[in-house]
Amino acid sequence: MPYTTEEGGRLNNFANEPEMYQAEPPNSTDKRNYLILGALGAILVGGVITVAVYASSAG
Repeated sequence: MPYTTEEGGRLNNFANEPEMYQAEPPNSTDKRNYLILGALGAILVGGVITVAVYASSAG
């Protein structure tokens, strides 16, 4: 663990900082996959809402 000594002999323990890197922009395959996952997510949410509407009115 990296300790630093301050004035008066006090020790401080600091967390290790992670390495920094720049994110790469998505390529065309990533964009297509995001679009497909978004569409599937919208269909799933729409289906859950539809089931909830039918279940609440079936009483």
